[in-house]
Amino acid sequence: MVETGLEAFRFSISWSRLTPNGRGSVNPKGLQFYKNFILELVSHGIEPHVTLYHYDHPQQLEDEYGGWLNRRIIKDFTAYADVCFREFGNHVKFWTTINEANIFTVGGYDGGNTPHGRCSTCLSGNSSTEPYIVAHNLLLDHASASRLYRQKYKDTQGGSVGFSIFAIGFRPSTNSKDDEMAIQRFKDFFFGWMLGPLTYGDYPEGMKRILGTRLPVFTKKESEQVKGSSDFVGVIHYLAASISNAQSQPSLPGNSAFFTDIGASLTCRNYNPQ
Repeated sequence: MVETGLEAFRFSISWSRLTPNGRGSVNPKGLQFYKNFILELVSHGIEPHVTLYHYDHPQQLEDEYGGWLNRRIIKDFTAYADVCFREFGNHVKFWTTINEANIFTVGGYDGGNTPHGRCSTCLSGNSSTEPYIVAHNLLLDHASASRLYRQKYKDTQGGSVGFSIFAIGFRPSTNSKDDEMAIQRFKDFFFGWMLGPLTYGDYPEGMKRILGTRLPVFTKKESEQVKGSSDFVGVIHYLAASISNAQSQPSLPGNSAFFTDIGASLTCRNYNPQ
């Protein structure tokens, strides 16, 4: 990294490695590993950017209450974040709570082709409801960890807490009004799903209209906590896509309720789903 001239490096801390049971005692070897690594970066002038969650959490939390499908994870994740802020915060100034929150939610609980492998046609899962439940809990979880940092650590450590999404460059397949409307639905579902609550405290009206009772509702207090809870938004961008209006199943792997809800098909460029 030094020879390449890197000035910053983003990496993830494994929740399972640091607190294997999900809460309680910290694994001293895991703690020391990350301390050594962070100090090595800093000593060579490389700014560490830490992601707290990159799709793995302790198995005990999955077995005990279903992981992200249960709001109980908010308390446990906030406690895990507290350990990280306390132990590494003197050298880490940039924290991302969740990596690619939207694609993690869709892939893990709608298509089933990424962790945690749940979908309507998988061994377990419900693609029509679980992605929206998980996303809701992710947002509340982020807000909780961000609030903790601002109340307990920001004044002394001076860092920032942000959120990460996966971004696609959209363009309509044709100049038709239907394809233009499909683009807006894609933006609502793919970007506004996460950025709407973080910016305005609520989901886009288009999502609420299409999903109805399948979309969880923020209480007034939750809305106030989520709104403005990100100091920055991390955008991860790999590809572009053409969007077409569609009422049938889109041309994507798996039985995806999420893309059916959008009512559009997506054709990626420079992308092989295999």
